[in-house]
Amino acid sequence: MTKTICYYLVLFLLLALDASAAPAATKPNIIVILVDDMGFADLGCYGSEIPTPNLDKLAADGLRFTHFHNDSRCSPSRATILTGLYSQEAGIGVLTGQRKGADGQPLPGYLGHLNNNCVTIAEVLHGAGYFTAMSGKWHLGQEHGVVPWNRGFDRSLNSPVGGFYFPADKNTHLFLNGHDVGRGGKEGVPADWYSTDLWTEYGLKFIDEAQAAKKPFFLYLAYNAPHFPLEAPAEDIAKFRGKYLVGWDKLRDERYAKQIKLGVIDPTWPLSPRPPEVKPWDSLTPEQKDRFDHIMAIYAACVYHMDKEVGVLVTGLAQRGLLDNTLILFMSDNGGNYESGPNGRLEGVSPGGPDSTVFCGQSWATLENTPFRRYKHFEHEGGISSPLIVHWPAGIAAKKELRDQQSHIIDIMATCVDVSGAQYPTQFIGHDIHPLDGRSLLPAFANQPIQRDAIYWEHEGNAAVLQGDWKLVRFRWNGVWELYNIKADRTEQHDLSASQPDKVKQLSALWNDWAKKDNVLPEPHLKFPMFTPNDGYGGTPPLRGPAVNSGDSATPEE
Repeated sequence: MTKTICYYLVLFLLLALDASAAPAATKPNIIVILVDDMGFADLGCYGSEIPTPNLDKLAADGLRFTHFHNDSRCSPSRATILTGLYSQEAGIGVLTGQRKGADGQPLPGYLGHLNNNCVTIAEVLHGAGYFTAMSGKWHLGQEHGVVPWNRGFDRSLNSPVGGFYFPADKNTHLFLNGHDVGRGGKEGVPADWYSTDLWTEYGLKFIDEAQAAKKPFFLYLAYNAPHFPLEAPAEDIAKFRGKYLVGWDKLRDERYAKQIKLGVIDPTWPLSPRPPEVKPWDSLTPEQKDRFDHIMAIYAACVYHMDKEVGVLVTGLAQRGLLDNTLILFMSDNGGNYESGPNGRLEGVSPGGPDSTVFCGQSWATLENTPFRRYKHFEHEGGISSPLIVHWPAGIAAKKELRDQQSHIIDIMATCVDVSGAQYPTQFIGHDIHPLDGRSLLPAFANQPIQRDAIYWEHEGNAAVLQGDWKLVRFRWNGVWELYNIKADRTEQHDLSASQPDKVKQLSALWNDWAKKDNVLPEPHLKFPMFTPNDGYGGTPPLRGPAVNSGDSATPEE
């Protein structure tokens, strides 16, 4: 009997034995929407000039979280969302390449795939009677045999990694329910598509299958927008051409002012200064301004089109009579992406079309992460701050309210378990399962505190711990700890480490204890990208090991 057949036989038996499960009609449907490389400030309801009316409407009819955090990079965030564990505990401390220690042996926190001591939301909810589905980007170790259809998903249309938007892109590869359908045109998958539309279309198809099976559903909708290489329909790009000639300096000021007006940031937090590598907009030539305008127009088109498809999804739910009792959670996997440096990239015969290469780069990422410091990869607030929009009319009476509870993507699993009435296992298919690290967000939905001790981060040696109002953060393994009072100074302008040595000692000890427990230590041997941003706060620490180009500026799976 194959491993896959055994797996589903066990799932069937678990479901059949779950006589205590509540009737399907009483259970909410759950949709987790994850976008890729989108900054804290890129939605209209979080300060952006990019029109996002559908997400703004969800926020107006629900909640916006203002202190919600991600794991600063693609695969770690996905692992943490789906398992409710810190990414190293689930086996994915960096991406899907295996990392080794000084002795050359694989490190358990950096296996490059989900391990057997974690369970996914789909595996847990399947046992509670849910129809489970995903549509979009996986990036959790498909090359190592870890695939959606073997991790609890009844239905899936997925890309193993990402790096494409159109069938003609060189990295295009699709799998439908475990079947390799290549670029499409097989097994019902259309031959011509734009990925954002395709993921939504199949999300709704899978919802219809759940309805036919008379089951509540869990849908994980993992858009690859707005990840590089940035691509969008030409008509969407045209809507934004010329709108970014005003430049990042003025737009940062405008977003910052709008954020204060919306209440998503505290007016006492100053806007972080423009980093040294990012040139003053007024110093650029007209040709340079036009090039940068073109780059940002393509990025804005990706975000705009993603929002349009969220609208298609919501309309589809309403038409099916499902919207009121569907919990929708929308978030981003990391902050805006500085990769490719301050100049970004604009390459190809038709930039924004198939097989072009477009990156926003550091200059526009500084706008995307307004008002915070740093970017994707890093544990300063620009790298880890994400919008979280929560919409659930049948379960949340509040509308257009803000929530400032410290929260994290590690809380998504616990929230799904809580609202579904599922049981999180101690063992699963013969393996011991790590206890949940996350906390349910249900208390925060009712504007009550979330009981937790601390939240932790580590990625490529960048590290942080947040306990109450205090955040300790470090740049690379060999960096020094910085200390900030996040309540008073979330934009991290005033390092208090020199004046608060006891707090540094306490929090660093806390972080080290966590790192030993959750497979962060011993540290992996890593090579960092050639370009490392200097944001003017004490300079750039030396890189650990040889400075090489790790592919961050070009590798689609990054």
